[in-house]
Amino acid sequence: MRPLDPLTSIKTKLGVVIVCAVAVTVVVHRIGLKQGLPLAVVGVASGALALGMVQLLAHGMTSPLREMAAAAKAMAKGDYSRRVTATSRDEVGDLASAFNAMSAELAEVDRMRKDLVANVSHELRTPIGALQAMLENLVDGVQPTDPAALATMLKQVERLGRLVEQLLDLSRLESGALALDVAPFDVGRLLEDAAGECRLVSGRTSVHVTIDQSGLAVEGDTERIHQVVANLLENAVRHSADGGDVHLSAHERDDRLRIEVTDSGPGIPDAEASRVFERFYRSDSARSSMDGGSGLGLAIARWIVDLHGGKIWVESPSEGGCRMVVELPVRSSGFLGG
Repeated sequence: MRPLDPLTSIKTKLGVVIVCAVAVTVVVHRIGLKQGLPLAVVGVASGALALGMVQLLAHGMTSPLREMAAAAKAMAKGDYSRRVTATSRDEVGDLASAFNAMSAELAEVDRMRKDLVANVSHELRTPIGALQAMLENLVDGVQPTDPAALATMLKQVERLGRLVEQLLDLSRLESGALALDVAPFDVGRLLEDAAGECRLVSGRTSVHVTIDQSGLAVEGDTERIHQVVANLLENAVRHSADGGDVHLSAHERDDRLRIEVTDSGPGIPDAEASRVFERFYRSDSARSSMDGGSGLGLAIARWIVDLHGGKIWVESPSEGGCRMVVELPVRSSGFLGG
């Protein structure tokens, strides 16, 4: 029973409690005197009824605090599902609402922590298992020590290195420990460099670069923007069919630099387009845990773009495939001569 919940101030509630206690005392005292009861009896009766009234009203006022104390004890043991009744409109009610929001956030953080541990364990297990099997075969003499076997082991070690580096990057980004080295850079040169690196490992997939404005320069962290573009190109090549085409383009529009990476792969369903930037998320139709992707690259790309004040999203071209779009603010729009 919480009859004082509609009141919006705890001071008003305390005033109401005091007034009710005094009123009960006066009424009982006058009734007792009219009935000719002894003064001591009247005093005890009025005091008891006044205390009962205070207890009734105060119980409703303090019940959210008791619930929070119990929920805090449960949270200390790892149970983040407890919530507090937040029907009161006063300061205690605001505290209860804030407590519920904190509980929900802690529950989400705990879920993400558990998912991270599970996903990292899974991602590490695959290359480690492959390395262990290869080394056991080499030690037992089942497989000869030839360049092909060593190349396979090197590939797994490189995969482990990429995963560790991505985890470190993600940790630095989320903690705010990664400072951007912002300076003007040539967009065309950055895109050509990223495309050139991608062509070295793209096999038969062709990478095409289109830049509408020659010499376009914007401000940003060159290394980190290069990391974003390289990651998008790597994903595009991985998801494109052998012999397919990947198109990288850039142009400026409305003081925004728009970078697009379009592939000829199976695309990403609209229902999953908003989730591909989550850590370790993989679209069933577009990714697998065996294709070398860790599920961290797009999460890191989103963090870097956000730090630059930009946006990144997925589009589905009418001709098929997938288009990843990055928009960055042009802080110092201009063109480099030469």
